[in-house]
Amino acid sequence: MIDKNNIPQHIAIIMDGNGRWAQERGQVRTAGHIEGVAALQRITADCCRLGVKYLTLYAFSTENWNRPNDEVAALMGLVLTHLTEELFDKNHVRMRVIGDRSRLPEAVREKLEWMEEHTASYDVMTVTLAISYSSRWEITDAVKQIAQEVKEGKMTPEDITEYTISQHLNSGFQPDPDLLIRTGGELRISNYLLWQIAYSELYFTPVYWPDFNNDELIKAVEYYQTKQRRFGKTGAQIEEEKNS
Repeated sequence: MIDKNNIPQHIAIIMDGNGRWAQERGQVRTAGHIEGVAALQRITADCCRLGVKYLTLYAFSTENWNRPNDEVAALMGLVLTHLTEELFDKNHVRMRVIGDRSRLPEAVREKLEWMEEHTASYDVMTVTLAISYSSRWEITDAVKQIAQEVKEGKMTPEDITEYTISQHLNSGFQPDPDLLIRTGGELRISNYLLWQIAYSELYFTPVYWPDFNNDELIKAVEYYQTKQRRFGKTGAQIEEEKNS
């Protein structure tokens, strides 16, 4: 049974397994990506109903640019054809994008930026799409920004704190994830939100992303709710704070 008073406020998901889902059914990998978009739509609505405030989805990594050209083109095409305002309007969800936008096709970049502007006033939940994203790229970009500000005299090296770095990240507009879910059975992070998940609870499932539904989401949240989040403190300290 879900504890409605202990819902993770920020869930990050590595949506893995689309290609394998399709291949196991004798279909082309693109068919799996199309089903993956349908899963994205379902889970967005499910998270809204649960009361999640931030949902960050790993849609396309910088390493994914190395995939076959036809698959990359198909993935970019899905953004244009299947990412519609209807989902966000219906649920009053704001959309944000993190990643290296300079590598995106112009039409895709313009569509994403239009969606960000169109949904800017929605406040039920924020869905962040990580597209052309990698955590090492994000951290490198933040370091460059901070170095430039030091060079310009806007801050000194002594001014740099963990908070400074967090605020200069591409994702600095949102809190760190409480729960990271990876579908598809792989037990790795794949260059995703490395700074931000320092204290996130990690949940891995063999279920391919197209098959990930509300029941699977509930399993992940129930797992999260079994964890005592100590952030370096002892369990006794946490209990004492809870009861004080």
